[in-house]
Amino acid sequence: MKPERKITPWAWIPSLYFAEGLPYIAVMVLSIQVYMQMGLSDKEITFYTGWLYLPWVIKPLWSPLLDLMKTKRWWIVIMQMLLGAAFAGVAFTINTSLWLQGSICFFWLLAFSSATHDVAADGFYMMGLNQHDQAFFVGIRSTFYRISMVVGKGGLIAVAGFLHQQFNVQITWMLVFYGLMALFIGLALYHFFILPRPTEDTDKEEVSASQLMIDFAQTFVSFFKKKQALTTICFLLLFRLPEALITPISQLFLQAPIEKGGLALSEIEYGTVNGVVGVVGLLLGGILGGMMISRDGLKRWLWPMTAAITLPNIAYVYLAYVLPQNIVAISIAVFIENLGYGFGFSAYMLFMIYFSQGEHKTSHYALCTGFMALSMMIPSLFAGALSELVGYEWFFVIVMIVCVFPFLVAHQLKIDADFGRK
Repeated sequence: MKPERKITPWAWIPSLYFAEGLPYIAVMVLSIQVYMQMGLSDKEITFYTGWLYLPWVIKPLWSPLLDLMKTKRWWIVIMQMLLGAAFAGVAFTINTSLWLQGSICFFWLLAFSSATHDVAADGFYMMGLNQHDQAFFVGIRSTFYRISMVVGKGGLIAVAGFLHQQFNVQITWMLVFYGLMALFIGLALYHFFILPRPTEDTDKEEVSASQLMIDFAQTFVSFFKKKQALTTICFLLLFRLPEALITPISQLFLQAPIEKGGLALSEIEYGTVNGVVGVVGLLLGGILGGMMISRDGLKRWLWPMTAAITLPNIAYVYLAYVLPQNIVAISIAVFIENLGYGFGFSAYMLFMIYFSQGEHKTSHYALCTGFMALSMMIPSLFAGALSELVGYEWFFVIVMIVCVFPFLVAHQLKIDADFGRK
């Protein structure tokens, strides 16, 4: 047999997690941008887009099938091709009379394809790396996942702003989504050739329907039988509660007219702040978080990372009350929030890996990310209605009040002191 070609993780982890994050941001952020420009209210926007989290919530229902059918490598490539087709569908329908129904339909296809891609990519990550490399690269994977989000909510929105100067809203977004189609076809081809072939990632033998159902049930039962399962679920649901409230509203707040309590940033300004300043903060926070955990272990850094993922949200309280028109002041506030989030999110990601260790680790990790998606979905459904009810100022004050929940759930966790440490 021909010896396996040794491929450095640096060749595929950045591109794989960039490809994982960008469809998510297209569904969750670009959809908000499109619907905002098409004239929907904050309440309508967050309600419609909030439901788009559902595929990530329920993806554990079909994730065991990925353990039994084909390889993770196969699923990654096929889903990236399907994502390219779904982007083409959004681009085609956005310029028709049925733009709302059509775009929602293809955003749902994007969401289901992306959720399946997430399961395969995360399972492939754990198969392709040992424990220490998983700990070291958790900051890298988180960073490139966040880069994709900044590219989506920053770079692509800035590009849309430039295009909007020449075209109407529909043509602008049609061009953006056709560009995403081309990108994902290219990523699928790249990963077809560059992804390694871990010995653990092999085609499974054909199994009967009854055996499939038994394995499916055992996966879920074994998850809830794990030590501190209930504590873990509470942690996954509440650790990012402040971020779940801020995520949909910050985008609307930064671009809302001054008379409505917003900062009235243009598309280009908003894209520049998030695409340049935001990415620097996330890069520094994500890489530093991974390095610190790799050096000292997850347990040592849990509390500092909890503080980092919550307290910097006060930057939005400042922005809402002061309403600065200085782009430098706005950029500093966005940088602080992104730096803290990038640093603190490393703990969240690595704890999911920690809890998922053992048999069925791919499906258990998918269950964890399902609860993570639910933690974003529920607050998003009413975030717009709440901000319209109390205004942006009080909304961000409420966000700071709920920061107590991440500290409460982090306090309950029991983590091996050596986990993640070299």
